[in-house]
Amino acid sequence: MSKSDPPSSVRRGATRRNSVPGRQPAGYYRDTAESLGPDVNIGYLVKQLQSSFNRMMELHMAPLGLTAMQWRPLVLIRYRNVNTPAELSRHSNIDTGAMTRALDRLEAKQFISRQRCSDDRRSVRVELTKAGNEVAEQILPAVAATLNTHLRGFSKDEVELFISMIDRMLANGEEPVE
Repeated sequence: MSKSDPPSSVRRGATRRNSVPGRQPAGYYRDTAESLGPDVNIGYLVKQLQSSFNRMMELHMAPLGLTAMQWRPLVLIRYRNVNTPAELSRHSNIDTGAMTRALDRLEAKQFISRQRCSDDRRSVRVELTKAGNEVAEQILPAVAATLNTHLRGFSKDEVELFISMIDRMLANGEEPVE
């Protein structure tokens, strides 16, 4: 994959989210402990899934000298052309302080460099170094392996249905509550 050619999931992501305007909430959950228990609470289960992804990615990233917080900025810079600390924070869903600390560590490892913009000295651009590009190229295979491990036993249709359901939930969450 070239730097200018994001994964198909990235290209599709923005256009897939379809929510049906005016639809009422599903009403699946009730305000009872049984209804919201950890074995059926989608929010809790999604958080557990994210934790499982992170644990597996930590194992894949350790030989590269990276943590879960450090590999994401490298991928965003390399494959999504995200190149300011604020944009990296926004795309990673983490606060700017945490991103600054991650960038400090990546800079200490000589994977990135930060350059002041010539037209606005307050603005900083983050660039991958040669070593950063080399390590970034090793990350996507680990991401694919992690996702494929978690999707073991799912058919292609099930994976696509799962993605479409998540997209719908995300779109629903972006709409104002009625």
